[in-house]
Formats: sequence, C-alpha cells, structure tokens
Amino acid sequence: MPLPFLHRLRDRTLHSPQPSLPRGAGALDLCVNDPVGLAMAGVGISVRDAHGQEVTHGLTDPNGRLTVTLPPGGYRLVVTSDGFSPVRCEAEVVAGERTVQRPVTLELAPAVPLPEPGQWRIDPDHSAIRFAARHIGLADIYGRFNTFEGGLWIGERMQDSRVEVTIDAASLDTGVRMRDDHLRSAEFLDVARFPYLQFAGDKFVHKGGSRWAVQGVLHLHGVSRNVQLDTRYLGIGTGMAGETRTACRAVTELHREDFTLDWRKMLARGIAAIGATIRIDLDIQAVRPE
Repeated sequence: MPLPFLHRLRDRTLHSPQPSLPRGAGALDLCVNDPVGLAMAGVGISVRDAHGQEVTHGLTDPNGRLTVTLPPGGYRLVVTSDGFSPVRCEAEVVAGERTVQRPVTLELAPAVPLPEPGQWRIDPDHSAIRFAARHIGLADIYGRFNTFEGGLWIGERMQDSRVEVTIDAASLDTGVRMRDDHLRSAEFLDVARFPYLQFAGDKFVHKGGSRWAVQGVLHLHGVSRNVQLDTRYLGIGTGMAGETRTACRAVTELHREDFTLDWRKMLARGIAAIGATIRIDLDIQAVRPE
C-alpha cells in the first residue's frame, strides 16, 4: 500500500470529528486515576440527578475513562472501587457540548479490621445459603438450604485461617414441594445415601481491598472437588445483645457433572432439567462462642 495513503489515513483518523450528540443532549467525559496518577479501569461511576435518583452508571475503560450522554442539567457523581474510598462530586451538563470533568483521584480506603484470632461460630439464624439453576433451558429457579452449621477458625495471620460448613441436604427448599421431593430423590441429590454437603476451606488468599478467595474441598453426592469461594469481607459489628459479629458474602459456581449429577433418565428423553452450572450465594454471619 502506498506510503502517502497511509499518512492521509492516519491524519484523517487523528483529526476525525467526535460523534455528534443527540439533539438537546450533552456529554460528560470522566477520568479516574489511582493515588499515583495511573489510570484505573473498571471503576464504577453512578450518575444521579438532583433528587439522588440514579440516571445511569458504568465502568471506566482500560484508559480510566467513561463518557455518558445526558440531558442538560446538574448531576451528582459517585465514584467507587473496591479497596478505595468513594468520591462524590458534581457536574453540569450543557446541551450540545462535551463537558470534561476534572480527573478524579481515588485514595486507598482505611483497612477494615479483621476478626480476632480464634474460633467463630456461624450463626444460621442470620446467615443464608442460596442457589440458582437454569430450569429446562428457560428461566432460573431459586432455592436455599434451611439447615446448616459450621465455624471459622481465624489464624494469627488471616491467610492461615480455615472454615468448615455442613449442610443438611434434605433441608433444600425451592418453595415447591413436588419439585423439592424430586430434587431430594435418587434421581438428583439422593439425600437418603448422601445426607450432607460439606465444605472445608483452609486457604485464604487476599485479592485486594475487602476481597478474598477461600479455597477448599466440597463433598457432594459422594464426590469431592476443589472449590473456590469468591468472598467479600464485610467487617466487624455488634449485635442486639452486645455480641461481636463478623460477616462476609461469597459466591461460587458448581458444574453438576463434576459431582456425577448427570440425571441420565431425563437427559435420555432430551430434557436438560437443570443447567450445567449451579450458582451458590452465601451470606454469612459468625459470632464468638460464649
């Protein structure tokens, strides 16, 4: 390709006009940096109106930028990223113009106090273990396990901690008795033979900010597999009776074939009763034993 043509193409690209704005709208250009001035990708930005209602939201691109098109008026911006203190600022959007907001610099958030070393008991009355699975290739169905127990043993270093949870398989509850009986049957979980699900995690890996990966082994349906819980630590609080509590949220995905949950009778009839993956969500509170 002739070199002059390349030069013309480059010049046309560099000087090409930006996309025109919709009639009566303006644009807001935002840039987010870390404490040393480097662009931050994946930062959440919520744009709210004067009444505090969210108008739109988005994430910064690899260059730390986000552009949104809005009706003219005043807006409040909330900039958040895990491990950093949120920033709130205001912006004014003018019809037909692109407003370049002053760059936002995020500062590291103060470290959240970790639980004291020692034993902590999971409080089932203030915790939940839920699941979601795709039903016959259509909508998701949701359920929970109502009966479980377990504990945390916090090490002198958080990385040396461990967790154990035992779940009563028969306590499965999707809100439909016929479906629950089917899921408990030998065709699915077979709770008569495998009455418990058990998770034992002994590797806590800090992923930055309040995020941790808890790695361990899940025993389900007579099979043991390595599982990682993507966990968000929520800190320390005081309960109604003055007790000290700690809390976290965690999520993981299980592949049913890994636990020999093939359900061949239904698959033989061409019915994929449950999707290939099952999402598990946990909301956990734990207290120090008396």
